[in-house]
Amino acid sequence: MSTETYNVPDISCGHCVEAITGAVKPLDGVESVDVSIDDKTVTVAGSFDDAAVRSAIDDAGYDVA
Repeated sequence: MSTETYNVPDISCGHCVEAITGAVKPLDGVESVDVSIDDKTVTVAGSFDDAAVRSAIDDAGYDVA
């Protein structure tokens, strides 16, 4: 299992948290998703494909810095 933290500067509210979590959580191999409004980060744990996580965040309308 690995953990990766992504910087997502546009995170600003609960809707952002729900949108990103909803996009990333269903991906194969993702065991947990933690979205921090204060830190503007998304931390993903599991055995997942990095490109798929980045794409899911992008598809939810947010840019990974």
